[in-house]
Amino acid sequence: MKRLMMLCVVLIMAGALTAGTVAAGALQEIQKRGKLRVGMEPGYMPFELTNQKGEIIGFDVDMAKRMAKAMGVELELVSTAWDGIIPALLTDKFDIIMSGMTLTQERNLSVAFASPYIEIGQSVIVNNKVADQVKSYKDLNDPKFTVASKLGTTGEQAVKRMIPKAKYISFETEQEGMLEVVNGKVDAFIYDMPFNTVAAAQRGGGKVTHIDSAFTFEPLAWAVRQGDPDFVNWLNNFMYQVKNDGTYDKIYKKWFQDDAWIKEIQ
Repeated sequence: MKRLMMLCVVLIMAGALTAGTVAAGALQEIQKRGKLRVGMEPGYMPFELTNQKGEIIGFDVDMAKRMAKAMGVELELVSTAWDGIIPALLTDKFDIIMSGMTLTQERNLSVAFASPYIEIGQSVIVNNKVADQVKSYKDLNDPKFTVASKLGTTGEQAVKRMIPKAKYISFETEQEGMLEVVNGKVDAFIYDMPFNTVAAAQRGGGKVTHIDSAFTFEPLAWAVRQGDPDFVNWLNNFMYQVKNDGTYDKIYKKWFQDDAWIKEIQ
């Protein structure tokens, strides 16, 4: 009996040591490498986008820079197509996804999320030719309307779940979807409200109307590989720090309340 108990204790200790080694893996690798690798798809204003010089800028980029500084390492931004961003994380192409990703239960089955850093929702941009008929997303739930969103996003999910009667078209990028609404080829574009707010003002050309009230609740969060509680813990503590020392508010104001950055992409 004593031998059995001792064996159980040894196995538990061995498991704990193994788990500790795995959990600390990402942070240790980042420190050893001297570089934090961040995966993102530049094209989601104002979270990550490309300026006239070809540089990736945005809210998430500034947060990543602050994160790398806190770690004492360099920052490497890895541009990745959205439909392959989770597989790329899981195959160690980078350490973390910081790309305006909505925390969903489906994604949480594949990756671990830190605590959300911002809350958004889906909104509607409509072509002015149907603006008098559409005052809410509910009005689009009719076969006579053609609605678009970006492939593989929560915007697409929202359309299929909440506007099932409309004809749906998906696009590879949010820019394509927005352009089709401006050109009148689709009636409405469903996407994240921060992007829609900027896109309607910057690229609408007076041809679209933004119904600027979110009709879904979507927390955005950073994603890392599963089995790494130390990394998640570090990220949560980092967020707690920057939200209480003024860093987060300064970055938020730059990208969501000021518009000086728009000149960099025009």
